[in-house]
Amino acid sequence: MSLDGLLPFHHTILQEIHDPSNSQLVLLARGLGLRKIVCTLMQIYDQSTNLVLLVNASSDEEAAIGEELGIMGCRKPGLRVVSYEMGKKDRLDLYKNGGLISVTSRILVVDMLQSDLPTELVTGLLVLHAEKVTALSLEAFIVRLYREKNNTGFVKAFSDQPEHITSGLSPLRSIMKELQLHTVLIYPRFHQVVKDSLERKRADVVELYQPMTDSMKEIHGGLVQCMSMTLAELKRSNTTLDLDDLNVENAYFRSFEAIVRRQLDTVWHKVGPRTKQLVSDLATLRRLLSYLLNYDPLAFHTYLETIIASNTLSAAGNPRQNQSPWLLSDAAHIVFETAKRRCYVLREAPEKPTRVSTDVIEISDDEDAWEALDEVEGRIRSTPATTNRKNPVKSHPRPTWLPKSIEPILEELPKWHLLAETLKEIEEEIMRQESLSSSASPIRGNNVVLVMTSSTQTSSLLSEYLAFMDSDALPGQHGRKMLEKKLRRYLYWKARLSARSAESQPPSANNNNRQSPPGDDEISPALRKKDRDKAERAASRRRVRGGAPSAVNVRTQGPEQASAAPHAEEGILAEFLSTQDNTSADAEIALALSLEDSFPPDDAEVDPFYGLLVPAQTVVVRAYADDSDDRMLAELQPRFIVMYEPNQDFIRRIEVYKASNPGLGVRVYFMIYQMTAEEHKYLASLRKEKDSFERLIRERGTMLIPIHENRAGSDVGEAIIKTISSRVAGGRTELSTEASRVIVDMREFRSTLPSLLHASTMIIVPATLTVGDYILTPEICVERKSIPDLVSSFNSGRLYAQCELMSAHYKQPILLIEFEEQKSFSLEIVQDVKSFVKPTGKYPIKKPGTSSNNQEIQPPSIQQKLVLLTLAFPRVRVLWSSSPYATADIFKDLKASSREPDYAAAVAVGADSDPAAGQGMHGPAEELLHTLPGITAKNAGYVMSRVRSMRELCELRLDQVQDILGNDPGRACWEFLHWGEVPSA
Repeated sequence: MSLDGLLPFHHTILQEIHDPSNSQLVLLARGLGLRKIVCTLMQIYDQSTNLVLLVNASSDEEAAIGEELGIMGCRKPGLRVVSYEMGKKDRLDLYKNGGLISVTSRILVVDMLQSDLPTELVTGLLVLHAEKVTALSLEAFIVRLYREKNNTGFVKAFSDQPEHITSGLSPLRSIMKELQLHTVLIYPRFHQVVKDSLERKRADVVELYQPMTDSMKEIHGGLVQCMSMTLAELKRSNTTLDLDDLNVENAYFRSFEAIVRRQLDTVWHKVGPRTKQLVSDLATLRRLLSYLLNYDPLAFHTYLETIIASNTLSAAGNPRQNQSPWLLSDAAHIVFETAKRRCYVLREAPEKPTRVSTDVIEISDDEDAWEALDEVEGRIRSTPATTNRKNPVKSHPRPTWLPKSIEPILEELPKWHLLAETLKEIEEEIMRQESLSSSASPIRGNNVVLVMTSSTQTSSLLSEYLAFMDSDALPGQHGRKMLEKKLRRYLYWKARLSARSAESQPPSANNNNRQSPPGDDEISPALRKKDRDKAERAASRRRVRGGAPSAVNVRTQGPEQASAAPHAEEGILAEFLSTQDNTSADAEIALALSLEDSFPPDDAEVDPFYGLLVPAQTVVVRAYADDSDDRMLAELQPRFIVMYEPNQDFIRRIEVYKASNPGLGVRVYFMIYQMTAEEHKYLASLRKEKDSFERLIRERGTMLIPIHENRAGSDVGEAIIKTISSRVAGGRTELSTEASRVIVDMREFRSTLPSLLHASTMIIVPATLTVGDYILTPEICVERKSIPDLVSSFNSGRLYAQCELMSAHYKQPILLIEFEEQKSFSLEIVQDVKSFVKPTGKYPIKKPGTSSNNQEIQPPSIQQKLVLLTLAFPRVRVLWSSSPYATADIFKDLKASSREPDYAAAVAVGADSDPAAGQGMHGPAEELLHTLPGITAKNAGYVMSRVRSMRELCELRLDQVQDILGNDPGRACWEFLHWGEVPSA
């Protein structure tokens, strides 16, 4: 076994967790190589005589760990993955052969319960993401099943998310108790062993703090102000709750929405749509703060326009009643106007001056000549007052497709220019080092420049910027060509959207009466709109933000003033659209625009264009990932790393990479926007992780070691001893020697209830059930529904069919409605008075005795549907449970003094191969039974088990047939057999 590439603190951790007789929890700071430790430990146990199971790993982690083990030499057979496509027999053979196996928690639970997995032969369990383990998780269920039959194997859990182990009372002890661990190892970045390993050889770090532009500062300040206003409105709407911890600083993090929702969970069913809209607005504003720093100005402006459109009209095309309050604020107006000004501005054509005297040259003709010359040469023409013909200012050529009324601004992100300057500096440094290393020893590593970003979208944007970057342009103009392409695509999208909106609007009376000249249909509307826009702008300078009509402004300003702003651009967009090739499809035009200038012009340049580049000319742009970045650094061996966005995990990966290669010179360029949410998030994440580790260290010092009970022997007697029955032989007691068990449907293992039933000393028998979810006794069948599942089952009609089958096959069918733990709910939808809208003719019912023709009712509520369900199936009992814990207690009470269910009978109920079917009917009688109304393939066997012949079925009363088939199927069958008869009372 080779331990190459491991640092001293890696060896220290492996030495402590290598002991197979001890079970530990390892907490390691992110970026320090947790995957490397796990893979090395798996390499130690990679033998056919061992059976090591990897639990709670995602599909990406399974692939990465398998690849890492293959590089380390574990290839025959290496890590095998058990998926849902693998059959039961294949899994059994895989378990018997031993080795390293990764299996999902749900499959492993079922295999353990059905004894398909030789639990007593398992060498150990490796549990990833230990921070997610709770008393209700499947991982805790797996460990309990494992310890019932195996007390010698090890359980080793790993986590690099200490922030998730700080909520609740003694969270560290709870995890150790559920996983039945003995010790915990905590290795933060400030651990002495880690510091000694990483600080011996440090990389050269260049910190680059980039300020935002003035426009970005205005937008950033407006978004922060909108966020403060939304938080204040949220606190004002919920005065009974303690929401003091909700502030703007915490709102920068993605977990903020979960924190707000957790605070409002207790009253979530009571709050109206306005409060829910405020919670959604906080997530939108947080995303906007991030998009401001990552998106190009056109993409950011387009996203703002989609927000306005979604808050103006509903999905049905009607005006929305519950709009986001922050959209109506002055700060939002600044945000929208400034975002648009970063892309382009609209300018009016200068009026042509008249002749003042015969001695003065006609300026209008002169200006027209200069304008024609500028258009031919492709220059952007400035105003006459600032133009110097003798010393013209160098400017970017103006695109010919751009309308004259649009002045492109196309503000680049400040980090783009900073990245270009950094790459230029790296190139000069590479050339300098190569000239110096010609006579000296060669330099280790290669000249690949690695640029790291926070998302794949940012990586794609930077790759496009670097591909089309003009290095000879002025500062802030390097990406002008790329942004002009994006502007063209944006104008085309906006023009097509405006044209479709105009086509969908019904024609007005004025438009019908107005006759346009023949042959002038395409040009006249644009010219008329342009003239009308000038008059409207002169009369009213106030514009609707973002270029889209707002429902509130339409009601307060009047139709003409409210439509002034959208019409201001319609003529320009119509002019632009008329210059495009409208004969092609939208997708083809968009594809042509995106692929323009992307390929070499000559076939002779294809090979150089697509050939391999030397490392000195290679720039790799990647997004931050998980521990797979360690392997990427080891393979690329870069000497220059540009961190376009801050990330504390990757900083530590660079430290590990540098410490593992002490002779390699590494230079890191660390970029960050100054005084922004990006800087605050980075510093706050460092502080948050440090505080989390300190709390965990304090808890470990004061924690009592949890005592783990041996369920293998003690629980057997408890499960066997059941309730003593006094109903037999005049008070003679009887002891049931059969253990209490529950037959559970396979699909129910997604929930937490089977784990709690097992924890309450019940034997869980997994099965594929056709009727019901839980079989408690031969007579009791339970269909469990959560609140969302109950609503969807009512809407789809699935619950009616399920209750019908339960009533037909079991004497005591039960519908169990289970609440979510620590969450209140209401079956009624709470609506604000202002937001109430009558349904538009979907359920029109006129009230008797009233003269109103507009009286309508709402769709039936959940309560009404439950009443109808109980009336249709009177034998179905409805039970309400406050949590899965309460459900486990209810099942115990229901099973008291009852016989245990039979596995074969429960599986056969409702299936085509019912063992009780066909006991009284055979041949033609059975075929005749299948032709009757109300008889299906699922209940035919049950009917044949209840009646011995067709004559006996025909002699049954209506209530007796309904008792067998259910209300509606029973009535249909009885009326078919007794055509014209009146059912007897």
